Amino acid sequence: MSDAREELSRRIAGEITLSDDPGATLRKWRTDFDVSQTELADQLGVSSSVVSDYESGRRESPGIGVVRRTVEGLLDIDERRGGGRLRQHARVLSAGFESDIVHDLREYSTAVPLEEFYEAMGATEIVRGDHDHVNGHTVIDSIQAITRLSSEEFYRLYGQSTNRALVFTRVTRGESPLVALRVVSPTPNAVVLHGIEDGALWDHAADLARVDGVSLATSNRDLDDCLADLQAL
Repeated sequence: MSDAREELSRRIAGEITLSDDPGATLRKWRTDFDVSQTELADQLGVSSSVVSDYESGRRESPGIGVVRRTVEGLLDIDERRGGGRLRQHARVLSAGFESDIVHDLREYSTAVPLEEFYEAMGATEIVRGDHDHVNGHTVIDSIQAITRLSSEEFYRLYGQSTNRALVFTRVTRGESPLVALRVVSPTPNAVVLHGIEDGALWDHAADLARVDGVSLATSNRDLDDCLADLQAL
């Protein structure tokens, strides 16, 4: 886990340092780890207003020393809680699935409103879940995933869903992806079923999404156009 921590630490620090809006990127990672401004401030030994000022841009961009301390603070808090976020992000970093199974997998530099993600997908929302943003997406060929992945790989792929949106392509009803997600923790913020015809959605899909607090949407937009617009996020 120490190697995963070091790799994730470098990734987060790099994103914040190179971001056009370092404060927004810092806020994205803090919320991704479910850490409040007050909790992070206590960890760093500063007032919560200092954290707030950096995130809002009221203070000039944090230097590398501040970024390093902030990242280490987030990871220390997560490890005290059991390291759940670190394990989830380690799975994302070590994805390594073939491109015909996973069409695209990426993290965003800042949290993206769910409506903006839907617009890129040309998606129609069926159920609104517990979150109004996503921090990344994974686009999965549902047929290839089912037929080619082992049970361990299948679980690992579904498990890469920390505050993310999962898009399943070549869907006919949506039953299999939604049932499979029930055994994964944490669940994604949103699921988009791509390629499904109007009226063909599984009868219990909406109810299952509501139980799990997951936003559910469908899309028939051309996949290549979706992927191009998702990359722009």
